[in-house]
Amino acid sequence: MLPAPSRTQRTTLPPEALDPEPGHRSAATAATALPAPDPTSAESAPTAGKRDPYFDNVKYLAIVLVAVAHSWEPVMGDSRAARALYMIIYTFHMPAFILVSGYFSRSFDASPARMKRLVTGVAVPYVVFETAYSLFRRYAGGEPDAPITLLDPLFLTWFLAALLIWRLTTPLWRTLRHPLPVALAVAALASVCPGIGDDLDLQRVLQFLPFFVLGVMARPEHFERVRRREVRLLSLPLFAGALVFAYAVAPHMRLDWFYRSDSAQEIGAPWWSGVMMTLLMFGCALLLTAGFLSWVPARKTWFSVLGAGTICGYLLHGFLIRGAEYAGLIDENAWLSGPAGLAFLSVVAAAAVTLLCTPPVRRAMRFATEPDMDWAFRRSTAPGRPGPADGSAARTAAR
Repeated sequence: MLPAPSRTQRTTLPPEALDPEPGHRSAATAATALPAPDPTSAESAPTAGKRDPYFDNVKYLAIVLVAVAHSWEPVMGDSRAARALYMIIYTFHMPAFILVSGYFSRSFDASPARMKRLVTGVAVPYVVFETAYSLFRRYAGGEPDAPITLLDPLFLTWFLAALLIWRLTTPLWRTLRHPLPVALAVAALASVCPGIGDDLDLQRVLQFLPFFVLGVMARPEHFERVRRREVRLLSLPLFAGALVFAYAVAPHMRLDWFYRSDSAQEIGAPWWSGVMMTLLMFGCALLLTAGFLSWVPARKTWFSVLGAGTICGYLLHGFLIRGAEYAGLIDENAWLSGPAGLAFLSVVAAAAVTLLCTPPVRRAMRFATEPDMDWAFRRSTAPGRPGPADGSAARTAAR
């Protein structure tokens, strides 16, 4: 019997990649409208700008994979095929989200307006949903002593904490001459340091850091190259080979390497394997992410509109997964671990997360995911409405 993922391990993705900024523009439009080095940043794009359907499609399809993988976790047990597919999905879906998050964080400069967006779009949702999941665990999960803490992210809220840290470091990565090698070195060092601790899932924050930095370095032309026909054709044998390899090693491969929540020593491996696996997993994730991105349609589709609401799908689908576990629906239906059961769970998970991404749900959840907190900030944080200090500085500069 293969070991089941732990609570801290069974987490995935993310919402700044899910909906980094309402109204982000297409790569081509942004590239001509904004100056380098961050012409395509969603954060600097006006709400009235045209959304790029490609990135909305990426976010929606990725969140479907997240929900499907989460639905398999309680039931896949020792199914070799299910475990192999699970490993394939986990190899690239988090890196893909994090890369897109970095891409839309390129213009972050810690200015008042962008700090306000960071607080309302990342920090506040983290506090709200970390508290909500803790209470859900306490009262629905039958754990009355379960603590409520903001330092130990529960289930899928870790990505919000990670995004907060990554985005605050964006100016640093834009300053360095060779940011990606530095980020890889940080990730490798983290993988051999067992004493980092669980606060804010710092181990995972550091090990996934290279994908965010790669996104910060990305340019519109990189995504255009990935979408070329030859890349799509090459991705077919790539995924086929990855599936064969995953099936071969599934009974022996520890899932901890995919979660990146522990050091090599903490999962019972020699320290040097942490460095080796950091580089190997980065390369594999990069290839599969490119293959995934190459097949995402660039045109507007029926699900493009759902890309704006993936933050709701991401944050809310966890209640359905956990609720099914707490209610005993998984344990009482052993047939779910078979091929038919996994297919059934996949369809249900995809349908549920699709409904959670719809505009009505997004509007209903805006108080938690996109709160209007103008009352908490100085007027100078609003673009085009300088406060007294900004006006004084402008007058001084004009003299």
